[in-house]
Amino acid sequence: MRFTSFRARFVVLSIIVCISGFSQGMLLPLISFIFESRGISATLSGFHTAGLYLGVFISSFLIEAPMRKYGYQKLIIFGGLFVGVSLFLFPILDSIMFWFILRVIIGIADNVLHMSTQTWLTSTTPQHKIGKVIAVYGLFFSLGFMIGPKVADLVVYGTHVPFVLSSVITMLAWPLIFTLKGASEAKPDSDNVPITLLSTLTNFKTVIVYGWAALMFPMLYGFYESSLNSNFPVFAMRNGFEISQVTWILPMFNLGAILFQLPIGALGDRMGRGKLLTWLVAIGSIGFLLMELNKESFFMLTALFLMTGVACGSMYSLGLGYLTDVIPRTHIAAGNLLISIIFSIGSILGPVFGGSLISLSNGTLYFSFFTVVMVLVLIGNLIFRYQLKNRTNF
Repeated sequence: MRFTSFRARFVVLSIIVCISGFSQGMLLPLISFIFESRGISATLSGFHTAGLYLGVFISSFLIEAPMRKYGYQKLIIFGGLFVGVSLFLFPILDSIMFWFILRVIIGIADNVLHMSTQTWLTSTTPQHKIGKVIAVYGLFFSLGFMIGPKVADLVVYGTHVPFVLSSVITMLAWPLIFTLKGASEAKPDSDNVPITLLSTLTNFKTVIVYGWAALMFPMLYGFYESSLNSNFPVFAMRNGFEISQVTWILPMFNLGAILFQLPIGALGDRMGRGKLLTWLVAIGSIGFLLMELNKESFFMLTALFLMTGVACGSMYSLGLGYLTDVIPRTHIAAGNLLISIIFSIGSILGPVFGGSLISLSNGTLYFSFFTVVMVLVLIGNLIFRYQLKNRTNF
């Protein structure tokens, strides 16, 4: 059976991106656990984590042309296939260098899959529903990301177990794209400009001019998401926590995002995403500061991860919706790709800075750095909203 409705397309794409979130949520803490058990430094572990997002960064400059030429379906097939195969190869090619290469490949393939599903949805959703639709889409990704760390806990039964399980689940998910009628013809809207790297960079410039502040939130989300899932397991284990405790604390962030992603997305439609993001960043910065003050308490960290997940778990989807509010619709594809690039930059810097801070402080400092970064983003958004008000009178 092949489906044609928007709802069917939305459900299938959301399931696929849920599995994408699952594979990332499993991979980041899993390799951190393995590296920590093998005595590898937190700094090297952080740099190694950056391999995944290096792949995301590299691929983001190159996706727009094949997406416009070949359409969404072919890129989703490519991305899903390469993610599944790469995950299966981890226990076979067990070395730091090969694992870094596999992380880069997964970063490229996962970004191809993610950007194809994301652009397909944002370019076909009515503007008055964009916040709700992106919120639910982000909810599915967060659900997968929440489950991932618990699967990483299966490493106690053998290094290969979580890798193989994740590979099998990924290979079962992406073929759902074949259930959508007309998927092979679906492509981004054309602005009749020849597709070249130069035209992509020109589109990026327009997106930055019109929506630079909206780009800060996906970057911020990438910063703390990647760092929490790769650096926090190291930080926690050095402060006396067990692996099982870490795999309970980590999912709380995504649980908070899941519980409130939909109402927060709807609230953004009503009160304005720029205004809402200002409040959420302020709450999130306080949450991370409280984590620093309660870093040795399992119960307090569990509660604070949940609270901060509520405030910060929607920043990627809200930032994406915020961007669609302030840029021309013909630049949505370029905007999605630029968000991917900005997100990957944040995701690369997060584990590097986080791992270095843990090493330099001998495991005594970690969370307060997020507070500093979030306050800077808060100031930037206030400046942008003032500029926007003067430019457009809203």
